Amino acid sequence: MTAKPVALDFHPLRADLYQELHSRPFQVLPPRARVSHIAVVTTPEQRKSQFKHLQSLHRMLGEPWPEEEVTCYEQTFDQLRVRREVHLEFTAYTFTNLAPSDAEPFEETGISALPRDWLEKLEGTVVAAFHIDVSPSSEHARNEPAFMRRHFEGMRLVGSSPQEGAARVLATFQLHSDNFGRFMVINDSMSDSQLGRLVQRLMEIETYRLMSLLALPVAREITPALNDMDQQLATITQALADNVTLDEQTILAKLTHIAAKIEAFRAHSTFRFSATKAYHRLVLTRLEELREDEVSGHLTITEFMTRRLTPAVKTCESVSVRLEDLSRRVDRASDMMRTRVELAIQSQNQELLSSMDRRSRIQLMMQHTVEGFSVVAISYYLIGLLSLGLNALSEAGFSVNKPVALGVAIPVVLAFVFVAIRLIHHRFIRMANHQ
Repeated sequence: MTAKPVALDFHPLRADLYQELHSRPFQVLPPRARVSHIAVVTTPEQRKSQFKHLQSLHRMLGEPWPEEEVTCYEQTFDQLRVRREVHLEFTAYTFTNLAPSDAEPFEETGISALPRDWLEKLEGTVVAAFHIDVSPSSEHARNEPAFMRRHFEGMRLVGSSPQEGAARVLATFQLHSDNFGRFMVINDSMSDSQLGRLVQRLMEIETYRLMSLLALPVAREITPALNDMDQQLATITQALADNVTLDEQTILAKLTHIAAKIEAFRAHSTFRFSATKAYHRLVLTRLEELREDEVSGHLTITEFMTRRLTPAVKTCESVSVRLEDLSRRVDRASDMMRTRVELAIQSQNQELLSSMDRRSRIQLMMQHTVEGFSVVAISYYLIGLLSLGLNALSEAGFSVNKPVALGVAIPVVLAFVFVAIRLIHHRFIRMANHQ
């Protein structure tokens, strides 16, 4: 019987949110299988081309091909299982050879069942590529370490018994003669689904390990430049602390150049360093899920990763922190230099204002002097005009005592001119104040 649906206003992404937890299901592996895993860094254009290439594989094998790309695609072609997982910056391919075989480990691999030349035409840059040989436990494999080492070309082994001893895992975490890495899983008591989960965790550990290390060359590349910029900044800061005479414009230009280089490094490395931290956390989580027991004479995978991977990740983190610290220090030094320049400008402005004030006072004194001369000059011309007027009156027959009239007019004219000039002066001052 089915339950009656309820008419509710469901979120449009609700179904996708449910499906997200099931988007990458674990594989189910038989006791004997050969698995090859390849992780390819791709651009969006290459990812589209890869999907078309996956469709061509279906055509080669005479099977219907998918029409739309999905996050995780899995298809079994008789004895070949193909799984494709799309991640943020890489695409992972897992090829599982399910055909029965009595061949030695790694003589046949997951990619042995692929059509010829198909894999070579896969676009993208391969970061992780390794084989996993899955086989049931045997007395021969348990008691002869040399037998195990022979399949790893004599390289030093790292191994453990995960899931509380239900299986044994051996690896070298090195490239072998075929340019692939190798893992060997010897199953003691695991079911097919448990075996699939174990192999999935191993693939994720190795893939995420390599992806997390992509930032290490970047960190090593920019470290010498950071050392040089750190020394330059220390010299500038010490000069500021000693209050020595500096060419502010030159120092500001140097600080701007350092700041620009730091921002360029941050733009180039921030995503890579952040991705390294995320991948490293995923590796640690997958290692915890292994629940390893030690195999006598071998480092466990967790011990190996902790000893080798963690220092590399810490190096990347320290360079990232150093970039942020240098950026803040450059900002503080630039602020100090700008403050110093502003203080110097303020001092120059104060001196300029003082000089302008002195010149203004001198100009005011000169103006008062000129005003005095102006009163005399204007009065002189007015008295001259009055004298001409008196002469005209005398010629017209009027009896005028010219010397007495001029003598009386002189102080009156002087007072009138002086008052008029002062009134005009105060009017201009009021106009300036109102503005």
